[in-house]
Amino acid sequence: MDEGSFKQQFLPLHPKLYRIAFAITGNTEDAEDILQEAYCKLWDKREELTIIRSAEAFCITLVRNMCLDYLRSAKRNIGQDEVNDQIFVSTSSPENELIEQDRTRVIKKLINELPDNQRQVILLSGIEGCTAEEIEHITGLSAINIRVLLSRARKTVREKFNKVMSYER
Repeated sequence: MDEGSFKQQFLPLHPKLYRIAFAITGNTEDAEDILQEAYCKLWDKREELTIIRSAEAFCITLVRNMCLDYLRSAKRNIGQDEVNDQIFVSTSSPENELIEQDRTRVIKKLINELPDNQRQVILLSGIEGCTAEEIEHITGLSAINIRVLLSRARKTVREKFNKVMSYER
């Protein structure tokens, strides 16, 4: 496979692969690093890739597995894990802005403390806005498992959030 064919087949997948990597890792830099490494692996194996049926499915699986390997590795620094870089701001008053930022920080922390499978599903669903079908394809889980994991994740975050907020009052 030459460079032109490679670019034509794999580069259009970049936005989707980035969203998946970001949803799993919860970190912009980690997602970019993993994608860069994935493209290097694809390029190194480009001659063998001519026999794959679906470049998209292959790439999604590759990126998902690389993200999961990364999360399992010792390189991961849990203290720096962020759900996203967005800050939710209320325009009503500086005090309300601080309260909202504090709530957002607490929710991010609670999501990061979830088991990997629950965190992945809640990030894909809530942050990335993926459909159930897309989450099934990305994670390899059944629709029922996804609903259960999402329900448990939301319940856990809600309960812990309420407990934390009641202590702060």
